[in-house]
Amino acid sequence: MALKPTIYKFRIALSDTNRDYYDSLSCTIALHPSETTTRMMARVMALCLNAEPELVFTKGLSTIEEPDLWHKALDGTIEHWIEVGEPAVDRVKKATRLAKKVQIYAFNSKSDVWWNQSKSKLALLNANIHKFDDQGIEALGANVQRGMDLSVMIAGNTLFVDSSEGSHEIHWETLQSHD
Repeated sequence: MALKPTIYKFRIALSDTNRDYYDSLSCTIALHPSETTTRMMARVMALCLNAEPELVFTKGLSTIEEPDLWHKALDGTIEHWIEVGEPAVDRVKKATRLAKKVQIYAFNSKSDVWWNQSKSKLALLNANIHKFDDQGIEALGANVQRGMDLSVMIAGNTLFVDSSEGSHEIHWETLQSHD
């Protein structure tokens, strides 16, 4: 019998001072049995950094043809493709062929090894690549509850996340930019 995903619900008060974007987000996320809460929270932080009304979570790990988040136009074309993790160069290449804008968010302690092995090939692709501070995102993932109210403020290269479970600062750096 296959394991079923665990459902998490988040209500997010978002203040993105970098883009002057302020919103209240409500999202239900399925945590795939093979996914960690750290990776799930990296997906939530990627949503916050790129929030727009049309951006949605996909089926994620259960559907390898889709990214973690995307914005599809009414005609089915992919406007924005967001991947969380350390994807293979071929997957990023495919994403850049299918979508107008591609964002990658690496998040764990192995990200530096992945980046050093892949950066020369990724430099040829029209993708923006970022890396979350792995300790900050792991601390956030360790405190996640099945239903949470989050306050997320984005200033500079830092996400300030407050909840009843505590406060967290998650820094990120841009490794490659094609904007």
